[in-house]
Amino acid sequence: MGTQCEIQFTAPDEATGAAFGREAMRWVQQFEAKYSRYRPDSLVSRINAAAGRDWVALDSDAERLFALADQVYVLTRGIIDPTALPLLRIWNYQTERPRVPDKAAIDEARRKVGWQRVRRENGRIYLPEAGMGLDLGGFGKEYAVDYVAEIARRHGIEHVLIDFGHDVRVNGRASDGSMWTIGMEDPGRPGTVHRRLLAESGGVATSGDYIRYFEAGGKRYGHIIDPRTGYPVSNECLSVTVVANSCLEAGLLATTAFVLGGEEGARLIEDYLGAEGCIICSDREYQTRGFYRYVV
Repeated sequence: MGTQCEIQFTAPDEATGAAFGREAMRWVQQFEAKYSRYRPDSLVSRINAAAGRDWVALDSDAERLFALADQVYVLTRGIIDPTALPLLRIWNYQTERPRVPDKAAIDEARRKVGWQRVRRENGRIYLPEAGMGLDLGGFGKEYAVDYVAEIARRHGIEHVLIDFGHDVRVNGRASDGSMWTIGMEDPGRPGTVHRRLLAESGGVATSGDYIRYFEAGGKRYGHIIDPRTGYPVSNECLSVTVVANSCLEAGLLATTAFVLGGEEGARLIEDYLGAEGCIICSDREYQTRGFYRYVV
């Protein structure tokens, strides 16, 4: 998934642990092969290649994932839009010398973005305009973390930590019997810990652009694009960490709050049942009322 993935767990016996490990790795590999836009033979790449030309068949698993995309779009107020690929393509952070696209290019890309435009029928999907494209990076990794947690449950594994690129889900306890300890990175000093959180159930995710960015013309451009404007987020936020019932919920809330900014983002997290969060800004820090319960 383009990042470091790690699973820690305690199994009741060696055979159970080995079976869980095999199934988890097999499922993750299949998930990436099917839904990564970087794989030319993936389902997502085939959907993108057929944009403006033809429908693409979906199996029941893909139908469930795209139904989830409906919920993601609504929950995040359109901020996490699975059709944002045209914007991601022109704001290409993966080149050696990223550049700021001109306004005409941004406007043209924005015109091809909009999950509500995607047409779905029973067993198939269609992007109605050439140049449209799907990218599930806004929620796919978090979905995968939660799914692997469910695989662990089915194998009778009660104590597990799943960490895919710092999107985390925990259940039970660490091998020494203590609660799982999860570090919040300091956005001002990447690689160092700002706070430590304790958890034994649920998801933890952080959103921020303090690592992936470039500078041009004396201005900083982070990698998180707001599809409503077509430009990278530019506000006082440095990072947002959310603890929620699932990794998917934590990730969606963290990214949406980061885009909304400190005060509005904090209200979003506060209003979501079962979620707590911390927003670190350049000039202050926002915490929801119950976040302190997780801090060591």
